Amino acid sequence: MDRVPTTGTGGAAERLETLSDGVFAIAMTLLVLDVSVPPGLNSAGFHEALGEAVPNLAAYALSFAVIAQFWRDHRRLLGVLPAPDGTVTGLTLLGLALIALLPFPTALLAEYGDEPLAVAIYSGSVAGTNAAHLALLLTIHRRLPPPAAPDTVTARRLDAADLGSTVLVFGIAVPLAFASPAAAKWFWLILVPAKVAIDRRQRRVTPRSRHGR
Repeated sequence: MDRVPTTGTGGAAERLETLSDGVFAIAMTLLVLDVSVPPGLNSAGFHEALGEAVPNLAAYALSFAVIAQFWRDHRRLLGVLPAPDGTVTGLTLLGLALIALLPFPTALLAEYGDEPLAVAIYSGSVAGTNAAHLALLLTIHRRLPPPAAPDTVTARRLDAADLGSTVLVFGIAVPLAFASPAAAKWFWLILVPAKVAIDRRQRRVTPRSRHGR
């Protein structure tokens, strides 16, 4: 993502970034609270409990990766404006509210991964969080000076496509979960090749776009 100078930003951006980092850190920590094995088990009980913890670990890993991606993108988003205005602050707070909520649908997915409603709630949560970040991205892009280089335009479009693809896939997974929870979770994997393709394209255009602002 292209950057603009941030001289004279004051403390507003820094305070918003500090708040954001704190929310992300707490959300990441809360994810792991559902991953546990009861004490005092015999050997058979221990192995059974360990097997039962696998879905929790899988849900934790998935949501941790989701939040980590949001955190990385969010820091870049806050770095491109001289100072956040009311709209940027509002969209940031909305995104943080959805991030803070993510441990709840993660726990539902871990414990009730075969239930259509649990998969639908998780899919909707991820789609909604990405939608908030996409709105923030587009709002910031509208406030930036017109790009001087075509590669900068391409880089901005790829950033939007990265978030938009997640909104689309997880959004489609919401109704799909009511037909087949397993199919909805497999449908999430469509994002893997899509993200790889977008990331490769971003790596090719980003260095050039930064020199051609």
